[in-house]
Amino acid sequence: MKSRFSHIGLIGKTEDRQVSTSLQALVDDLEQRDVEILLDDTIRDILPDSPHAVVDRDTLANTCDLAIVVGGDGTLLNAARSLAESGIAVLGVNLGRLGFLVDVSPEEMPEQLGKILAGDFTEEQRTLLHMTVTRDGKVLGESAALNDVVVHKKDIARMIELDTYIDRHFLNTNRSDGLIISTPTGSTAYALSGGGPILHPRLNAITLVPICPHTLSNRPIVLHDESTIEIIIHKGTLEATVSCDGQVNQSLEADDLITVRKHDHALRLLHPPGHDYFAVLREKLSWSEQP
Repeated sequence: MKSRFSHIGLIGKTEDRQVSTSLQALVDDLEQRDVEILLDDTIRDILPDSPHAVVDRDTLANTCDLAIVVGGDGTLLNAARSLAESGIAVLGVNLGRLGFLVDVSPEEMPEQLGKILAGDFTEEQRTLLHMTVTRDGKVLGESAALNDVVVHKKDIARMIELDTYIDRHFLNTNRSDGLIISTPTGSTAYALSGGGPILHPRLNAITLVPICPHTLSNRPIVLHDESTIEIIIHKGTLEATVSCDGQVNQSLEADDLITVRKHDHALRLLHPPGHDYFAVLREKLSWSEQP
């Protein structure tokens, strides 16, 4: 049967040498199918003897119609930020533990992969955020985020103070350890630990979750994802940082402006047939454990 995808790119967790076993098994399986295989250049040392072309991330994104990411949710977060704009479909293979985003196990990979390549899969459009930092009218940095954008203190035992605006309307002054701006995907990550609600991935929503707020009435708020969030760092705030997915960081100073809005492109996330979001919640959050 001809594959639904003809060009497949492979991305792996480079810090974990155990990923090489899963990647090699994946390559062996794909070589039996009518597809072209490209390797992300971050894994060239993991598969040094592979005959397949090694390309940079941009080339992979613009050449392939499917990227298979082998690792954990963190590996997929990293890949998502660089792949979403190209419109490539993304599938996650986990390394032994069920993830919120990577839900194909190595043991089930051959069977599930065959179904997915034949067109039997579930596809979701996952919202990303786009963050910019502006200082004195100049953009210092920008990044996408699949989970969250977090403004937080940096290695100092004192609160930071932020003014937050929604679509140019003043929301509040936030005295806390920081503020999490989360997508529905990220609602089960840092935002959940901060007391935020779980948002179903299909919701067109963004949630703002204060981290350890000074005022107990400062509660999480859910916004439409077409909202533009602007955050201004107060004078006197020391050593603040903004992080995207906990992986991209930018130091902040007083009067810096952080702007967060929905990214122009969504991530095309594939799941194997029979994927059940609520089953993943039960598994990851231990809702079915008996006392």
